[in-house]
Amino acid sequence: MTSTTAELEALLMQRSLTDAQLLAAADAAADFRILPNATVLKIGGQSVIDRGRAAVYPLVDEIAAPRKEHKLLIGTGAGPRARHIYSIAAGLNLPAGLLSQLGGSVADQNAAMLGQLLAKHGISAVDGAGLSSVPLFLAEVNAVVFSGMPPYKLWMRPAAEGVIPPYRTDAGCFLVAEQFGCKAMIYVKDENGLYTGNPKTSKNTPFIPKISVDEMKAKGLQDSILEFPVLDLLKTARHVREVQVINGLVPGNLTRALAGEHVGTIITAC
Repeated sequence: MTSTTAELEALLMQRSLTDAQLLAAADAAADFRILPNATVLKIGGQSVIDRGRAAVYPLVDEIAAPRKEHKLLIGTGAGPRARHIYSIAAGLNLPAGLLSQLGGSVADQNAAMLGQLLAKHGISAVDGAGLSSVPLFLAEVNAVVFSGMPPYKLWMRPAAEGVIPPYRTDAGCFLVAEQFGCKAMIYVKDENGLYTGNPKTSKNTPFIPKISVDEMKAKGLQDSILEFPVLDLLKTARHVREVQVINGLVPGNLTRALAGEHVGTIITAC
């Protein structure tokens, strides 16, 4: 380990940060998982929160119940309100970075509401800067709520086409799971998982219980259930090598997924 560190330091002082030997030495360095026993949940904005109390109240109870056995980082999506504001801002020819800020404000609202509903269980919502205090919240109450939108704001990398921010709440929650080195990433949506078509418009479309990123892209399913950039992030991830998509409107699904059961669809890096 000492020789690897010394080699890496020497290369960093002498080479470009894109030098192949430097990158190989950096890649060989051991990773440190900050929260290896935690699970990130992404609660969909459109699929769950915007449905109101009929969808949210049962899920709140299901989140609170298993927190003695599971450490939970609960990220919130944005949903239809973000889509509405995107349409206005795009019509005004505003850039992707500003749309990112606007979409983030909606995810913030959802985090605030979910945090208030979970407050009686001692679970609080934190803002972007507050993510540094996540370990303290997990040590005390085993759960914390955060806004799922990544804090790129004006530094959002624009998409190849259009101005809709490509890295939104699906990607933001995945990045939290990967950077903290968490053990699992679960997306809580309003469908049982991934299908070959749209189950909302085609009732007979086949269900896919497990699939890899490459298989999804080969079948043209790369943007059917998660934001497209999530698949590329998953493909290159070091810690989170699979994600699970479940139907949070079905009572017990979240509890089963947290217990390690195969619920819904599992998407693997390879």
